[in-house]
Amino acid sequence: MLPLSDDNPTERTPVVTVAFIVACSLVFLYQSSLGSTSGEAFVYQYGAIPSLVFGQAELPPELTSIPPYATVLTSMFLHGSWMHLIGNMLYLWVFGNNIEDIMGHVRFIVFYVGCGILAALSHALTDPTSTVPMVGASGAISGVLGAYLLLFPHARVLLIAPVVGATYVPAGIVLGLWFVMQLLNGGASLGSQGGGVAFFAHIGGFIAGMVLIGFFKRPEVRFFKPGRTESFRY
Repeated sequence: MLPLSDDNPTERTPVVTVAFIVACSLVFLYQSSLGSTSGEAFVYQYGAIPSLVFGQAELPPELTSIPPYATVLTSMFLHGSWMHLIGNMLYLWVFGNNIEDIMGHVRFIVFYVGCGILAALSHALTDPTSTVPMVGASGAISGVLGAYLLLFPHARVLLIAPVVGATYVPAGIVLGLWFVMQLLNGGASLGSQGGGVAFFAHIGGFIAGMVLIGFFKRPEVRFFKPGRTESFRY
């Protein structure tokens, strides 16, 4: 399922959401400009490697530019491919603008980064001896999805899905199915070796978003807002 838009207009310009999209895009452009060897080194320097995060391994000195614990932050600005980047940024644009709108810009920064860090730690805890770097904003974005599910389950999301094509579906169904798929795929991935999709980062980020949204939303914003066809006003 690929979301294209929602019918949930905002009252404020989502400057932080746009800034995160621009930052991730610029980092990926720089990453893509490096040769294969330098690009791989860049990922090892700034991706979140579980065994390094927990102090069970060390990188060679020439690859050590920041403390390993800092990579739980830097990793969320790196991506593995153009499709990885575009998919993540589309989800962030569709769902992030509304969450920023109900929090305000500064609180949204803290919320987004906090969810991303908790997501990276969730992934690392599933295999703390792994030497495979984790990159991508999907953990932080999963936190946004968890918050959106609690706030706007009745909002209609325009998405492209196999068989049915482009159609409007309630956000509660879209995000609920998305989370169930992460749980199923995450369970199936346990014990597997090597890289792949960081399902437990998605799961951890989603749960973090559902928990933290109660502390970050404005007091007057209530959960499970009733849906309207054209707009949601606060």
